[in-house]
Amino acid sequence: MTATDALRDAPERALRSLFMGLSHRRSLGRLATRVPITRPMVGRFVAGETLPEVLDALERLREGGYGTTVDVLGESVSSAEACSAAAGRYEETLAALAGRGLERNVSLKLTQMGLDISEQICRETVARVMRAAVEVGAFVRIDMEDHTKTDRTLRLWRELRSVNPETGVVIQAALRRSAADVDALIAEGARVRLCKGAYNEPASVAFRERDAVDAAYESLARSLMREGVHPALATHDGRLIGRLLRFAEAEGIAPDRYEFQMLYGVRRDLQAELLRRGQHVRVYVPYGTEWYPYFMRRLAEKPANVAFLLRSLLKEGRRPAA
Repeated sequence: MTATDALRDAPERALRSLFMGLSHRRSLGRLATRVPITRPMVGRFVAGETLPEVLDALERLREGGYGTTVDVLGESVSSAEACSAAAGRYEETLAALAGRGLERNVSLKLTQMGLDISEQICRETVARVMRAAVEVGAFVRIDMEDHTKTDRTLRLWRELRSVNPETGVVIQAALRRSAADVDALIAEGARVRLCKGAYNEPASVAFRERDAVDAAYESLARSLMREGVHPALATHDGRLIGRLLRFAEAEGIAPDRYEFQMLYGVRRDLQAELLRRGQHVRVYVPYGTEWYPYFMRRLAEKPANVAFLLRSLLKEGRRPAA
């Protein structure tokens, strides 16, 4: 890494650290949910706070030709009662997806299911969601959180796969260990979603420079596209996507062997362009009242998101009152 690269990445790393730190400030989260000015900002990345709102958003995406996965927002619960409530929200969501004839595909976080309380509580809570998914023929993806939870996440995914074989897990390319994890998951026939990584990890366990993360992502994506089971390539990086498309063409890898995944409200232009090119695109659609940590991570991932939201607010402020 050159000195120029370090200078280029420094402001982005500083902003990333700031927003990741703010994502853990629960007092700020409580304030943010009560301030009306945050609504138009959050609405860019969150499909709504209620189940009817997200169902409407999912129908619009289906009509546009997109696949979807639903995240019922919430994480880092501190009681067994909160875990049970989270599982209940997923059961309600799965039943509603089936009842509305929508794609039955959900994503969940283990800290929302009790991982920080005990692995046993988490295992029982996720198994409850998995059984509900089996009843309606749904796919469940277990999201990955910070590096301290990687081993426990993979262990629980492997154990719970027997409850619902239609399940997958996430790997973060920024982690130095991920090459070995991807090799093992390919051998197990796992359904892997590959992302860059949204957490502010130490250099001892993660690549921190943009170019290094991009290189790791491309290498892992190529392995998954060649040998994996329908990998999900989760990135909004147009240049990286272009290289992967050229790789797929050169290797004769058909579009039905993988898919691109993108976040609700992020790079909608690129989502549409990929659809026009015959690619499969799945949109990660979060909803719920506990949107604050998720929203702050979206700002941390890309400082340009902050500029976009500020411009949107300024435009709203200049509009005449109705």
